[in-house]
Amino acid sequence: MPNATAVINVVGLTSALLEHAPRMRAFAEGRALRRLVPVLPAVTCSVQSSMLTGAPVRDHGIVGNGWYDREQCEVRFWRQSNRLVRAEKVWETARARDASVTCANMFWWYNMYSTADVSVTPRPIYKADGRKLPDVYTDPPELRDELQERLGTFPLFEFWGPAAGIASSRWIARASKHVHERTSPTLMLIYLPHLDYDLQRLGPGAGGIARAVGEIDEVVGELLDFFDSRGVRVIMLSEYGIEAVNGAVPVNRILREHGAVRVREEQGHELLDAGASDAFAAVDHQVAHVYVRDPSRRDEFRDLLAGVDGVAEVLDDEGKRAAGLDHDRAGDLVLVADRGTWFSYRYWLDDTRAPDFARTVDIHRKPGYDPVELFVDPAIAWPKLRIARRVAQKKLGFRMLMDVIPLDESLVRGSHGRVDQPDEERPVLITETADGPGELPCTAVRDVIMDHLFEGG
Repeated sequence: MPNATAVINVVGLTSALLEHAPRMRAFAEGRALRRLVPVLPAVTCSVQSSMLTGAPVRDHGIVGNGWYDREQCEVRFWRQSNRLVRAEKVWETARARDASVTCANMFWWYNMYSTADVSVTPRPIYKADGRKLPDVYTDPPELRDELQERLGTFPLFEFWGPAAGIASSRWIARASKHVHERTSPTLMLIYLPHLDYDLQRLGPGAGGIARAVGEIDEVVGELLDFFDSRGVRVIMLSEYGIEAVNGAVPVNRILREHGAVRVREEQGHELLDAGASDAFAAVDHQVAHVYVRDPSRRDEFRDLLAGVDGVAEVLDDEGKRAAGLDHDRAGDLVLVADRGTWFSYRYWLDDTRAPDFARTVDIHRKPGYDPVELFVDPAIAWPKLRIARRVAQKKLGFRMLMDVIPLDESLVRGSHGRVDQPDEERPVLITETADGPGELPCTAVRDVIMDHLFEGG
């Protein structure tokens, strides 16, 4: 009979941060703590997909948190369908070995329309009047109301944005306990994003990080006690380590100045026109996918971008093959940032012409990841008053913009995506068994989960 197993994903956890986490540090003692080598790019969706399939990016196809759809001519980030992952998932592998295996996926990404038995993932309600309301998607559907009646509405605005904090991870942990009591899955996957926020806001060496680690340590400690009481084996891991950064490279501005990026003007604001551009970048933390319309110009853009300060590597077809990124969703060129640097999606040359969504939390319209969404614009004299006014407008049914996000990229102090990091900044894997090497590729996590499920069985 398979062993009940829970995999707790403490995003951003490294061995250096364990000193601030007494419960997680105690859990690691007497167990095997190994460093993980993430795939490139070391970002949420790519790493999670590699962990759960055991496959490289070239096989499962998740080249980042988003990519450019060449047929639709649209950049699409943070999609949800599990069918985008083109490889067998670990619960499917386990189920093929023993048909009794069940899986509950609590907030790991690509969590809609999968073959897992239980799924819970963020899914806002988008109203016709422009409102975005907190909610979750669940399978089975009735679990959605059951969880939110028991725990309150999922705190979406504390899952991402300027208010992001411990409340969302605490909600996920409590929901996970309820689901486990209700369904007793063989395998439970739990995603706890809390550390991601302040590590990007403040940087890994900031004084406030100890407090953030302590907050998530308390949540994890409650989960450890819960699973211990139910005889469940626990694997603890993280997807990536976050390094300190002190500047961003605006790839699209550089391409625009070279005449490659095209924009469309709408009522005085500029929108990147990806389909009309000769080349543009879909940026993702410290990695950027550059899509080139005319293949004969790839060398031209490779040489241009290789000379940009802050760009460590420009991967062409050969480089992508070596990195395991040779998939049709990947850019024609893939940029990797220098240490201490990240890539910005900005393409406008004048802030007064930035699109209206630039000053809001809008993860789907921006052609890339925007960590500045974690901040309230320090130039706003009375930010709480501005936010309260916008909330009041929304409740009264007025169309409004929650335009409180700054355009100042220098506020961001931590990033990830590169794989060339010192040991103390690498993600970790803590397992029941002490056998094996001290370092593993993240693609080996699938086999580690299988071992925990079936060892001794």
